[in-house]
Amino acid sequence: MINVVLFEPEIAGNTGNIMRTCAGTGAKLHLIEPLGFSLEERYIKRAAVNYIEFCDYTVYPDFETFQKKNPGDYYYLTRYGKCPPSEFDFHDTSKPIYFIFGKESTGIPKEILKNDLDHCMRLPMNENIRALNLSNTVAIMIYEALRQQGYPNLSFTEPFKGTDYLEK
Repeated sequence: MINVVLFEPEIAGNTGNIMRTCAGTGAKLHLIEPLGFSLEERYIKRAAVNYIEFCDYTVYPDFETFQKKNPGDYYYLTRYGKCPPSEFDFHDTSKPIYFIFGKESTGIPKEILKNDLDHCMRLPMNENIRALNLSNTVAIMIYEALRQQGYPNLSFTEPFKGTDYLEK
């Protein structure tokens, strides 16, 4: 199972987009408080559209509580990571993996990262920017893991207009 962990997210729109991505891929979302916004539907509905009900998510009061309740392999996305995601193996679907992302303004605290440097990664990019948008990074990581796993339980056809929509 693919899990997305947002450490103290600050922007409702990003979290709404991530909820939509999780709903569409079957990834579980974990939110570590404090949140920089309310989870009331009116704050995140625009980004999540009508998919919030399909997103499996849990809110935790702090990172320690999250860790106690969720054993598995943790992978940290940070601009300070030295390995790209392609150097990690996400093939094994028998154990949960957790992609941990930091808050938009400051990322994951150094105190957390330094305890597991071998699982810190960075998406390669040029030197014009420090990092990509949080919701984009989450989508990239979910789909990298799904690609390695062969896209289990996902449809390769559009569910509403049919498989031969373009041919008509």
